[in-house]
Amino acid sequence: MHPILIRNNVKILGEGTQIIVFAHGFGCAQTSWKFMTDAFLEEYRVILFDYVGSGESDITQYDYYKYATLDGYASDVIEIIEALNLKDVIFVGHSVSSMIGMIAALQKPEAFKKLVFIGPSPKYLNDGEYIGGFESDDIQTIFNSIEEDYASWAKGIAPILMDKADRPELSNFLQECFEETDPSIALAFAMATFKTDCRDKFKDLTVPSLTLQSSSDIMAPLSAGDFIHQNTPDNFLVVMQATGHFPHISEPEETIREIKAFIKSNRLASTSKLSA
Repeated sequence: MHPILIRNNVKILGEGTQIIVFAHGFGCAQTSWKFMTDAFLEEYRVILFDYVGSGESDITQYDYYKYATLDGYASDVIEIIEALNLKDVIFVGHSVSSMIGMIAALQKPEAFKKLVFIGPSPKYLNDGEYIGGFESDDIQTIFNSIEEDYASWAKGIAPILMDKADRPELSNFLQECFEETDPSIALAFAMATFKTDCRDKFKDLTVPSLTLQSSSDIMAPLSAGDFIHQNTPDNFLVVMQATGHFPHISEPEETIREIKAFIKSNRLASTSKLSA
């Protein structure tokens, strides 16, 4: 097996010819897609992977300097695509992976067919008229909490991010995902995530994209998705009925439906679609 595929614990599933790559977000691994992947196996060839430092990736390959920015993660995505000689990739990224996929598509646009952003944010920090949802003190508090007691932070934040008080098993699942990540790597990934500002990159994106936004999401407010839609050529915006930052876990049926509708559509994104 190619060393890149071993490094990122790449799994290839499904019977179709169209390639769809699912990229997990902060603190998670490819297992976070388990509520959705079965719905794609008949029509698509599904590629799952873990970022280095996450899941069952080869942690000995982790480089704090390389992964101090999202560009390091984007280079891994490109290396996986090249190792498998993939073309016309549909890339589905959750949270920070939306930005990672966008960066990868800017670097190698010929490899991508469509991009799906689930709960994306181009910048988490409020900046003038731009509302990212956080002040600098908020973000520093997150860093401090992860550094001081990552397990307690994970336990406290999981139910807030999931936003499904009536289904505590989902929060427990998310907490377990977080706890499987080394705290020092989690802190480094959090810093790379929350310090990023990708706002000026979207205007250059040539790959059609879909922004899937939860109707209420503490991590990615509606203003973040609207910014992406307004500043990205050929971008659809769908505000879902789902709430929370993990709709692919809490509301997989709605998420699957919207992704498939976008994949199969040949329309140009002249207007946004508001589902909620």
